[in-house]
Amino acid sequence: MKDAAPQTIYLKDYKPFGWIVKDVSLRFVLHPTETRVFSTITFSPNPDPAAERRFFLHGEHLKLKSAKIDGNPVSVDITPEGLTCDVPGCDFTWEAEVEIAPAENTALEGLYMSNGMYCTQCEAEGFRKITYYPDRPDVMSTFTVRIEGDEPVKLSNGNPAGQGDGWAEWHDPWPKPAYLFALVAGDLVNHPDRFTTKSGKDVELNIWVRPGDEGKCAFGMDALKASMKWDEDVYGREYDLDIFNIVAVDDFNMGAMENKGLNIFNSSCVLASPETSTDANFERIEAIIAHEYFHNWTGNRITCRDWFQLCLKEGLTVYRDSQFTSDLRSAPVKRISDVIDLRGRQFPEDQGPLSHPVRPESFQEINNFYTATVYEKGAEVIGMLNRLVGDDAYAKALDLYFDRHDGDAATIEDWLKVFEDTTGRDLTQFKRWYSQSGTPRLKVAEDWADGTYTLTFTQDTPPTPGQPDKAPQVIPIAVGLLNPNGDEVLPTTVLEMTEATQSFTFDGLASRPVASILREFSAPVVLERDQSPQERAFLLAHDTDPFCRWDASRELARASILAMIRDGAAPDTAWLDGLERVVFDDTLDPSFRELMLAVPTQSELAQNLFEMGETPDPDAIHRAVETLRQAMAERWADRLPRLAKDTWVTASYAPNADQSGKRALGAAVLSLTTRLDGGAAAQAQYDAADNMTLQLSALGNLIRAGKGDLAVKSFYNQWKEDRLVMDKWFGLQVGAAEPDQAVEVARALTRHPDFDWKNPNRFRAVFGALAMHHAGFHRADGAGYALLADWLITLDDKNPQTTARMCSAFQTWKRYDAGRQAHARAALKRIMAKPGLSRDTSEMVSRILEG
Repeated sequence: MKDAAPQTIYLKDYKPFGWIVKDVSLRFVLHPTETRVFSTITFSPNPDPAAERRFFLHGEHLKLKSAKIDGNPVSVDITPEGLTCDVPGCDFTWEAEVEIAPAENTALEGLYMSNGMYCTQCEAEGFRKITYYPDRPDVMSTFTVRIEGDEPVKLSNGNPAGQGDGWAEWHDPWPKPAYLFALVAGDLVNHPDRFTTKSGKDVELNIWVRPGDEGKCAFGMDALKASMKWDEDVYGREYDLDIFNIVAVDDFNMGAMENKGLNIFNSSCVLASPETSTDANFERIEAIIAHEYFHNWTGNRITCRDWFQLCLKEGLTVYRDSQFTSDLRSAPVKRISDVIDLRGRQFPEDQGPLSHPVRPESFQEINNFYTATVYEKGAEVIGMLNRLVGDDAYAKALDLYFDRHDGDAATIEDWLKVFEDTTGRDLTQFKRWYSQSGTPRLKVAEDWADGTYTLTFTQDTPPTPGQPDKAPQVIPIAVGLLNPNGDEVLPTTVLEMTEATQSFTFDGLASRPVASILREFSAPVVLERDQSPQERAFLLAHDTDPFCRWDASRELARASILAMIRDGAAPDTAWLDGLERVVFDDTLDPSFRELMLAVPTQSELAQNLFEMGETPDPDAIHRAVETLRQAMAERWADRLPRLAKDTWVTASYAPNADQSGKRALGAAVLSLTTRLDGGAAAQAQYDAADNMTLQLSALGNLIRAGKGDLAVKSFYNQWKEDRLVMDKWFGLQVGAAEPDQAVEVARALTRHPDFDWKNPNRFRAVFGALAMHHAGFHRADGAGYALLADWLITLDDKNPQTTARMCSAFQTWKRYDAGRQAHARAALKRIMAKPGLSRDTSEMVSRILEG
């Protein structure tokens, strides 16, 4: 728990640290409750006249045993945030000895223990819980680390520098900030391999796991080697150490951490086998391993000057891992999947009380800004920049970025400057994407006369907290034109919008075209277009851009569901006709067809109604979606068995794009079939399943059909020893429950002996699933809000970071009716009233209440 009162930190107040750290030597004498950390740090005065001259070292929850400068004891002033003391005006050596208790560190920040294993998490500000240090990303130094203890495996950053009985030393020759420091020690076994870089350097690779998990490492290792080769081929970036280690940790607040040469992973993000992992797990693991490896250059070799620049390393690296997945799998499917995620997570953040710019101007707790806006919208901004300058110019700018800033702690200004220098463009206006919060609304009007077609766009970004007025932004709008026969008369062309209102004309056309707008989702905006159902159906049938084809279908589905909610209308048969031609077209990618079958999420529909000035009713939305899904099943009853047969994979399991796509489409078909046969096909699949993808899909459908009791028990008995599979078991039961039962199911699961609420994965399995169960969480009696609040109050004392992030489940509370608002407000105020509430949670709840 953070003891200090909340303090707002502003970007405008940035000053460099007053001293340069030349080198760092650390010695750890490990003990669960009395670990000793000895630090020897060489400081040199920073000649920068703007540097802060107060010598301050961050430190939290440390027992200082001794402090020396140049071998002489010194007196220090200690606060809950750190220490100060008088220092010489020349180079000096600081020595300190502190004591910490890793076994008592339930916040999982700094050095802590996970089932007997010592491990660290230092991003963003965890190193200050290890020893006194200038814990800020612009302070970079080389590290030498000695680890002493009985643990058979002792790892840290960089290359091994020596080992003996009860000790091991590591040296990292590349300067890094403290947030990239890592240490792991425990009873571990490795899955080894090697990689030869394009320049001939031989690199030792290891994935370290607990004994018994060795059989779940092969896919992760293949993903690592594929990432290393891709980064060489596409970005020209080679690995720069002699060894690369990954460690799987059970208790971890995040997905993974890119510590230099020693990536620490949440076990769920690296361990995989066909029997225990779904296709989605495999693809996620592949992407996360790539993401953390790509950070070696975009985050480690070039880091961020301060935490306001977090989007620089995260947005760029998310963009790179998206490119990687697109190259390895299906680019259109990846793009659509990214848009679904953006609209489902980032757009609500942009439109609610937690809205903030991609580069915030202030924060109280930086852990609260590891958000979809920083990551996903940050990646979209990189994608727009690439789209505007073109692939060749983007490549040249990146080469300059790596050459110019290798070893630097950089800023957004540094990033944009390399593009200005290589392209000659002025990116002053484009920079607004980093400073303005909110999602722009892009309205379009069309005009046709005498062979000339005109598109007039108007952009407007609604007010967001702290930003009532917005200036026009640069918006790349990718457009294609189709004639009435469905032929493309204008291939994809990027229109660069810079004004509040701007027109673009297309001459010499033989007939009025149909415009395909925002191809590949060329900008993270909401497109508002007065478009007839017939025109959307035309794009669904003929558009050559997969995203726009999918989006046309999505808009038709949205319109149909909203009409059902408002007017009790029947499902739109014209849309179903068009969808049918796509879904049953076996020449198309099965993954794409599966995406086409998915309807808008219930939360998304609630946001649509709210934006139209209506109060969404979660129960009515749920009923409409269920009615539509039932109509789809009944309409295709005769064709579903054949489609199911076509998607069945007879070859040995492989988590590749081809097989995964077929199984994904098969799962969508099974969900429709279950509505007709009461779960017979699902039971048959459950009994025959030889991989987790099929087994879990079948189990979910059995639960939804009310036939899952025996399967739930048998699944538990089969997998109760596998902690990651049990996370799936917990989450699926909540997610598949009926709306009026989701809270009761979640509450019952918290009483299960295997519910370990201190483990972030298990806590998120239950309460993440509840928060995503739209009608279940937003129950009219407020039971969902109350249950989550109860557990967040309990968790906050142990793990403020996970607590604060789970508070985002409440961010949309103001869009619902007065009764639900009253229940949500009461839950939030109850959290806020908790004595000793952490700074992390306090900031989140206050923003949600006040926004």
